[in-house]
Amino acid sequence: MAERFEKFPVEGVDLDHPNVARVYDYYLGGKANYAVDRVFAEKALEAFPFVRPAAKSNRLFLHRAVRYLVKQGVRQFIDVGSGVPTMGSTHQVADELNTGTRVVYIDNEAVAVAHSQMLLEQDGDPDRHAVIRADLRDPDLLWRKVRDSGVIDFGQPVALLLIAVLHVTQPGPDGTDVGPEAVARYRELLTPGSYLVLSHGTADGVPESRAREMAEFGKMYDNTATPVIWRPRAEIEALFGDLEMVEPGATWTPLWRPEENGDNAPDVRFDSPNDSVVWAGVGRKAG
Repeated sequence: MAERFEKFPVEGVDLDHPNVARVYDYYLGGKANYAVDRVFAEKALEAFPFVRPAAKSNRLFLHRAVRYLVKQGVRQFIDVGSGVPTMGSTHQVADELNTGTRVVYIDNEAVAVAHSQMLLEQDGDPDRHAVIRADLRDPDLLWRKVRDSGVIDFGQPVALLLIAVLHVTQPGPDGTDVGPEAVARYRELLTPGSYLVLSHGTADGVPESRAREMAEFGKMYDNTATPVIWRPRAEIEALFGDLEMVEPGATWTPLWRPEENGDNAPDVRFDSPNDSVVWAGVGRKAG
């Protein structure tokens, strides 16, 4: 796959600057990335080795949440800010338990969308899986595009996945943080019985030395198209609004239902759960 990405780049790809989705894929050990992404990622990993296990733990949280929700009867997933769907993507994990699940991947970057479409051509089902380009900051337009895909039935519950995306969400035109407002609108749009799955990087509650590292790590993204913002845990929990939190509530990624790990889940260990630096949870809309 790495050879394919290098030899057959998507038209219009900017190979002079790293792409956050492809860099994240590299952190996970994937191959959907270019040399410019690997140079950036290796520089980050050399200076901040905590990043790779944190990224993997976040991906395992996604896997466990998907498995849990399929067992609860959820058959539809909307993965916003999905990046490149590799290394155990939502549809692959869901299909392990039920081959009737449906997934729509959404990203705002043309590169991630094009690569996602290419990858889904290999192992996806056009009747059950789709990729669309939309902006998280415009919930109503995004929701219409999902509906127009024909994959999701909004008369039935869905799982909305916002996995490690809100801390790289671009500010609004006036420079304001539009993340909380957008998430509030998504909660309104969700059909009763639906779920919100969310994870977000935080320096709150981590050792002081790790908080300093996270600040320096964040500076690496300042000159990219997607600067990062680490919210306090209370602000992250507020994003769930009045949704009913699934046990154990909001917590560090390795602590969220570890029993849902698959048989082949990689072993990601931390000296302390807060070394994962990602706060996560699942909430359900009553009805």
